[in-house]
Amino acid sequence: MEFKEKFFKYLFGLCAMISIFAVIMICVFLFANAIPTTIKIGFTNFIFGRDWYPDVELFGIFPMIVGSFYVTALAILFGVPLGVLCAVYLSKFCPPHIKKYLIPAVELLGAIPSVVYGFFGLVVIVPMLSSMFGGISGKCVLAASLILAIMVLPTIILVSKAAIDSVPNTYYEGALALGASSERSIFFATLPAAKSGVLAAVILGVGRAIGEAMAVIMVAGNQTTIPHSILDGVRTLTTNIVLEMGYAEGLHREVLIANAVVLFVFILIINMCFNLIKKEKN
Repeated sequence: MEFKEKFFKYLFGLCAMISIFAVIMICVFLFANAIPTTIKIGFTNFIFGRDWYPDVELFGIFPMIVGSFYVTALAILFGVPLGVLCAVYLSKFCPPHIKKYLIPAVELLGAIPSVVYGFFGLVVIVPMLSSMFGGISGKCVLAASLILAIMVLPTIILVSKAAIDSVPNTYYEGALALGASSERSIFFATLPAAKSGVLAAVILGVGRAIGEAMAVIMVAGNQTTIPHSILDGVRTLTTNIVLEMGYAEGLHREVLIANAVVLFVFILIINMCFNLIKKEKN
């Protein structure tokens, strides 16, 4: 028994070390390539520049940063309330004979390839927006946000549901005993107790939304300008890398790697902000 415990202890430790090593190697690769490039073209020109013309070595990614923020923020604005409410329904209100069909459907939604979401957006959402708002192509910030909101739903629903299910039933029963209704007991006793898990679901949803490329390429319009409306075309940091890495050479390629570093730091800052919020609430 002692040998078995030591074996699994070292095995789990090795797995943890491999994961940490992988993250460190990715960071070293990205920053080792990005820092000299950023210094060469100028940090201010790179981050706050508004012109992206690789042919004449103008590499301003500020429009892509703004576009990523707009698309991700709108996707989370649409997806989080819907996902959390779906999780509450599946956990507390859904009859068992319906739940056995809904949960596999949600899991299937998470398994659909992103290119299929892109085709759906291109065939359904883009024409719908074009007809609703006459005079636009439909490929815009709003279309990309709607697609991403659908894509983050499975993550938010399943993780939030697991968090709500893990809350002891005594929270709900205690609220009922104090005279609260069933709905009030769930939303003011059970759900606040699951806030850490729900916040983790939101963090995962943000990571999925900001890191998505294929579906966004197909419906966002891919314009390297700052969008002034949710009906304007946009290019995000991820789509900028995917669209141009295939033929980029020299400084252009190095700038795209620096672009990836900005995306990496962007996600890191978002995660740190959510963790600070979670600590303050605890």
